[in-house]
Amino acid sequence: MAEVDLSYASGTSDIPLLGRTIGDDLRRTIARFGDRDAMVDRPTARRWTYAELGADVDRVARGLLEIGIDKGDRVAIWAPNCAEWVLTQYATAAVGAILVNINPAYRTHELAFVLRQSGARLLVSATEFKTSDYRAMVGEVAGECPALKRTVFIGTPDWDRLVGGGDTRSAEQLDQRMAELSFDDPINIQYTSGTTGFPKGATLTHHNILNNGYFVGELIDYDETDRVCLPVPFYHCFGMVMGNLGCTSHGACIVIPAPGFDPVATLEAVAAERCTSLYGVPTMFIAMLDHPRFGDHDLTSLRTGIMAGSPCPVEVMKRVISEMNMHEVSICYGMTETSPVSTQTRSDDTVERRVSTVGRVMPHVEVKVIDPDSGLTLPRGGPGELCTRGYSVMLGYWDEPAKTADAIDVSRWMHTGDIAVMDADGYVNIVGRIKDMVIRGGENVYPREVEEFLYAHPAVADVQVIGVPDERYGEELMAWVRLREGAEPLSADDVRAFCQGRLAHYKIPRYVHLVEEFPMTVTGKVRKVEMRAEAIALLGLHAAAVAKHA
Repeated sequence: MAEVDLSYASGTSDIPLLGRTIGDDLRRTIARFGDRDAMVDRPTARRWTYAELGADVDRVARGLLEIGIDKGDRVAIWAPNCAEWVLTQYATAAVGAILVNINPAYRTHELAFVLRQSGARLLVSATEFKTSDYRAMVGEVAGECPALKRTVFIGTPDWDRLVGGGDTRSAEQLDQRMAELSFDDPINIQYTSGTTGFPKGATLTHHNILNNGYFVGELIDYDETDRVCLPVPFYHCFGMVMGNLGCTSHGACIVIPAPGFDPVATLEAVAAERCTSLYGVPTMFIAMLDHPRFGDHDLTSLRTGIMAGSPCPVEVMKRVISEMNMHEVSICYGMTETSPVSTQTRSDDTVERRVSTVGRVMPHVEVKVIDPDSGLTLPRGGPGELCTRGYSVMLGYWDEPAKTADAIDVSRWMHTGDIAVMDADGYVNIVGRIKDMVIRGGENVYPREVEEFLYAHPAVADVQVIGVPDERYGEELMAWVRLREGAEPLSADDVRAFCQGRLAHYKIPRYVHLVEEFPMTVTGKVRKVEMRAEAIALLGLHAAAVAKHA
C-alpha cells in the first residue's frame, strides 16, 4: 500500500527558542542598541532611544513595586495605543505582574466582567477615547470589582505619582524582583469572546509571547534598522506581541501613528518616519489604498509588513504589494490562545502562495489537520480541524479549567475550531470554521455573547445572531429576532440604540430580521448555515459572498 502523507508539519529551525523573560530580553537589546530609536509616539511628538525607553520602563516598574504590586498580581490596562501602554507592558513584565488587556471599545458591562474575573488589583486607564468617558465608566463599575484597589489615569497626576514613586525604590530592588521571575510565569491575560456569553481570559507566559513576537520578526528579516508602523491595537496580540515584542527583540523601532486607526495618520507616519514595515488587518489596508490622499505619501521606504486578523482578499494583497511597495509582506494565521501566530508566509514565498494561503508552520511549532469526529490526522489535501502544539500554546483560560480542557487536549494540542487544508508542500489554507465565530474587521465575535445580551430587550422572545458576508469588514452581524407576543416591531436602529454604550461597537448587529420561527433540524437545533444562505439572498450580498480571500 502506498504511503500517505498526513496533514502534519513541525517547524524545524536552526535558531533556538529564547529562554529568558521579557525584562531580560529588553535589557539585552538596550545593551546592544542603546542609542538607536526604540519608540516614536507621533500624536505627542515624543521619542525614545532604547536607553531612554529602558530608563522609563524601569521607573514605572519601580513605581509598581512602591505601591505594592507583587509577582502574579493582575494589572489591567484600558487605553488606546500610546507610549504609556508600551511602558506599562514592559514594566509589568519586569515586576512579574500579569497584564490584563482590556479592549478600548468595551463598555461598562464588559469592563466590569473583565476586572472581576481577572481579580485585577490595579487599573491603568486612559481618561477618554473617541466618545467614551473612561473616568465615568470606571466610576460606575469600580464598586462591583472588590479586588480593584487603585486606578491610575494616564496623562494625569495619577500617572506622574506612579512614575515618581519609582524614585523611592532602588535599581537593586527591581533587579532582585526580576531575578525571582521564571520565563514560564504567566505575564498576560487577553480576553476572547466566549461561546457561553462571557469572554475567556487566555493566559500567556513570557515564553509564549516573547518567542512568538521574535519568530514573527525573524521570518520577515527584522533587524535594528527596521522601523515598524503599528496602527493595530496594543490590547491585541497583533499589536503587543507581533508588534512591540517583535520590535524590541530585534532592536527595531516601534512607531505609533495614532491612538486608534486613522488611514491618513498611518500613511503620514510611514512617510515621515521612513518605516520599513506596516501592520494591519485587511480593512485597514483597504482604507489606506482607497483614501483620496493615498498618492500624496512617499511609501518607498516600505519593504514588508504583516496582514492578519481576518481573511485577506486576494486583490487587496496584490495591491499592497504593487502600490505600497510591500514586496515582502507576510500573511499570518493564529489565535490569541496561541500567542498568536501558528503559520506564516515567508518573504521568499511566491506571490501566489502569499495571496492564497496562510503560509507554513512557525519554527518550533507543530500543526496538524484532523477529522473532528475521530481525532485522526487526515491525509494532505483534505479539510479538517486545524490543531497546533508547542511553546506558543497558552497555559489555559484564567480560572476556567473546564473550558481549558475543552480547548487543549491531554497531549497539549490546541483545537482551533477552524477548518483547514494542508497541501503537499505544507502550506495551509483556512476554508471555514467549526465554531460559530464571526470575524468582523479582525475582531472575533461569538454570536452567543450578543444573543445573551439581546435577550434582555423587553420585546425579544428569542434571538439568533449570525455572520453575513461584507466586502469591507469580511463579515457583519445579523440578528434574527422572534418578538414577544404583542410587542412592537424592532428595527435595526432600535437594536443599535439598545446596544449603544453597553456593547462594543463591533458586536452591535448591523442587520435585524424579524421572523416567526427559525429554521431547525429534526433534533431541534437551529440551522445557522441555512439562515446565512437565506440572509445572503434577502440582503443582496451575493457579491460579498463570492469575494476571494486567502
